[in-house]
Amino acid sequence: MDRLDNTVRPYAWGSPTAIPRLLGTEPTGEPQAEMWMGAHPGAPSRTGRGTLAEVIDAAPERELGPAAVAKFGPRLPFLLKLLAAGSPLSLQVHPDLAQARAGYEDEERRGVPVTAPHRNYKDANHKPELVCALTEFDGLCGFRDPLHAAELLDGLGVDSLKPYVDLLHARPEEAALREVLTAVLTADREEMARTVAEAAAACDRLGGPYAPYAGIAHHYPGDPGVIAAMLLNHVRLQPGEAMFLGAGVPHAYLEGLGVEIMANSDNVLRCGLTPKHVDVPELLRIVRFEATDPAVLRPEAGPDDEEVYETPTDEFRLSRYVLPEGGTTHDLTLATPQILLCTAGSVRAGEHDLTPGHSVFVPAGEKAEVSGTGTVFRATVAV
Repeated sequence: MDRLDNTVRPYAWGSPTAIPRLLGTEPTGEPQAEMWMGAHPGAPSRTGRGTLAEVIDAAPERELGPAAVAKFGPRLPFLLKLLAAGSPLSLQVHPDLAQARAGYEDEERRGVPVTAPHRNYKDANHKPELVCALTEFDGLCGFRDPLHAAELLDGLGVDSLKPYVDLLHARPEEAALREVLTAVLTADREEMARTVAEAAAACDRLGGPYAPYAGIAHHYPGDPGVIAAMLLNHVRLQPGEAMFLGAGVPHAYLEGLGVEIMANSDNVLRCGLTPKHVDVPELLRIVRFEATDPAVLRPEAGPDDEEVYETPTDEFRLSRYVLPEGGTTHDLTLATPQILLCTAGSVRAGEHDLTPGHSVFVPAGEKAEVSGTGTVFRATVAV
């Protein structure tokens, strides 16, 4: 069992205080957006045996187990994070596995550098995600019913939005959502900036269901993504609740601290709320234009007090243990690799004492006993 020394990524949207508060350290004044736990080449966790990527590369079957290697290859297929959003992330979607493979092969064939700002597919993998709230956590997930979106837009009283309102009323669901998102993202930028400014002022004035979009507009003035965001469901997670984000589902995180787990991929198609490249034709090919009721996931009781967040993906499986004072020791030994992350209290994992924000990697088959008082998240794979 290896204690992990993890990198914190200072993305501009990160909260300067949420991760330091969890760790019990002093803020630096800089944003601290994500703490990465895993073997992602961009920032692999460090152990006493080298980086976790080096440890796994040296003996993949010993570290990951034969079943995981047979299914996912000689790599850790997930990345676990602490994610602290102080302002909205970009509005985005992720491809499914077939789309990712085809897109990656196409860009490789055309010689688009992986580091190019207009490159869409950094790898050949999909990127399903799950975020579990540690604090109240705001996000956007999936399209609203077109009639509900029309009602929200119409309530702003902005004349330049009326054509979108009419489309949302007149067209079938898929066509309505596709045509309005296309129109928003391809509109004249100066005209759209004026529309966004009017809409933002109305959101400020109206509050209530418009408040999240007023906040988005404050961070991204004039961005077409502000209007695109109003087509999506606003979701507010309470601590312990989670949200799964599958392929083609437009989404954005707005504010809050959570535990996030995802398949190991960097493939993102952006819709707005970003100065980065937005490839509208490719985006429209990937987005699933269907209204959804964003299901809030709550953990389901498993054996030995494990609480499992069930998802349809195999690359990761996230669960937690809430350990009461005076509770028993739990044997977490598995034939698959694990990362154990403490988010509350004081927990003993093997020979390691863990406090909030600290984690260990458990190789496949290694004895893993956990005790103490607090909360431990367990990340592994489904095989």
